[in-house]
Amino acid sequence: MLIAPSLLSCDFSKFAEEIIRADKAGADIMHLDVMDGHFVPNLTFGAPVIKKLRHATEKPFDVHLMISEPHRYINDFADAGADIISFHTECDSDIGETLSLIEARGVKPALAIKPNTPAEAVLPYLDRLYMVLVMTVEPGFGGQSFMPDMMDKVRFLRQEINDRGLRTLIEVDGGIAESTISTAAQAGVDICVAGTAVFGADDAQKAIARLKELCL
Repeated sequence: MLIAPSLLSCDFSKFAEEIIRADKAGADIMHLDVMDGHFVPNLTFGAPVIKKLRHATEKPFDVHLMISEPHRYINDFADAGADIISFHTECDSDIGETLSLIEARGVKPALAIKPNTPAEAVLPYLDRLYMVLVMTVEPGFGGQSFMPDMMDKVRFLRQEINDRGLRTLIEVDGGIAESTISTAAQAGVDICVAGTAVFGADDAQKAIARLKELCL
C-alpha cells in the first residue's frame, strides 16, 4: 500500500515544511487538492503555489483537480511539476480531450469519481489511465467520515482491471485512518490518501508506518 498524505490537512502557513515533514515521515506520494469554489464549495490553491512547492521533495506530486474546466489548466499544472493529474468524470471538459492534453505533456493521467457516480463512468477510458481515484467522501473538505460502501466500486474496478490485463492503480481519498485502511486494502486499493491521520498525528512517521502495517 502506498500512502499519499493530503496536503489539504497540513498547516498552510508552513506549506513547504509540511511537505518535507511528510517526506521524512515515509510518505510515498504528495496529494494536492485543487478546488475552484465552483465544482466544489471550497477554494484551495492553484498551479503557481504548486510550482513554488515542487522544490520541497522529489516524491511524486499527485494533483487532484476538483475544478469545472480542467482542460484549460492542464499545461499550467504540468509546468508546475505535477507527476499525476486526476480530474473528475463529472467536470464540464471533454474527458477524452483532457486525457490527451495530459498524455501530451508526459504526465500520468487519472480520472476521479464522486460517491454518487457509478464506477462504470471510467470504463471507456480505463486503458488510458494510470490511476482511478474513488472518492470515499463528498469532495470539497477534509475530515469527513469514510463511506465503506464505496468499496463495492473498488472491487468492481479491480476485477475489470484484472480482466483486461491492465496495470491501472486504484486510489481512494476520504476518511482514511487506522480504523478504515484495512477495509480499503482488502478491497484492492493501491494508494490511500490520508490527511488528518498523518498531519493530525503527534508523530507522522509512526502514523504512516502504522497505516502501512494495517494493510499487511
